[in-house]
Amino acid sequence: MIYSMTGYASVSRDIGLAILHLELKSVNSRYFDINFRLAEELRFLEMPLRELISARVSRGKIECRASLTSSTAVPRELAPNEALLAQLSKLQETVRAILPHAAPLSVAEALRWPGVLADQELPQETLQAEFMALAATALDEFLATREREGAKLAKMIGERVVRMRELLTQAAPLLPVALAEYQERLAAKLREALANQDEERIRQELGLYATRIDVAEELTRLTAHLGEVERVLGKGGAAGKRLDFLMQELNREANTLASKSVSSAISGIALEQKLLIEQMREQIQNLE
Repeated sequence: MIYSMTGYASVSRDIGLAILHLELKSVNSRYFDINFRLAEELRFLEMPLRELISARVSRGKIECRASLTSSTAVPRELAPNEALLAQLSKLQETVRAILPHAAPLSVAEALRWPGVLADQELPQETLQAEFMALAATALDEFLATREREGAKLAKMIGERVVRMRELLTQAAPLLPVALAEYQERLAAKLREALANQDEERIRQELGLYATRIDVAEELTRLTAHLGEVERVLGKGGAAGKRLDFLMQELNREANTLASKSVSSAISGIALEQKLLIEQMREQIQNLE
């Protein structure tokens, strides 16, 4: 399949104590670039997430956002840090031995002590397993959007290729007529030049005729390049750079065809081909 570089996915998963949320979105870029915006609790997952994405995406500027929020559906269990409470008790005894009139710590004061009251937390291994499963789901959805967009772009490019082939078919029978008319005009100019014995003008007219007489080579190359565009679209995969190169080659041949044209009809065909090539080039910029 042909993939667009534009894609989006947003997924969430309730893992009991918390809710994981992951968002992936991308735009076109010449290179492969990932920008991570992860919650502090998820920072350790940046590298495995990067490996997961880079294994299936080769081009585009991707933004990855992930968050971890507390779940209100499951009551959280609070557990005191017994080791820290024991330390506080010993510290209180030491202080009161020196300062016997000091008031003892109340339960509320002890619980407010930093680190005494800890929320129930998910083990990192469990969090990583849940997050990577969520990331795989998000990546599937993300690639599906890129595939749908890529199919639309490929269809549009294919339609332009068909139109270009039609134009080449129209141009082929015009060439003999156009060349015959041009030869008649050239013969008249040569007769006039010969009558005046203007050798320099004769050489100029012959040189001009030599450059314009044959556009068959350009038509052949245009046909070959269009066939390659169709082959690349049919093959699928990362085709953006290859197609962009083919647009340059098509444009070069269309320019040559326009410059060699000996009739307004062929010039019109060459100009329409240039327009079609530019339309394809704009869309190819969005392909992976």
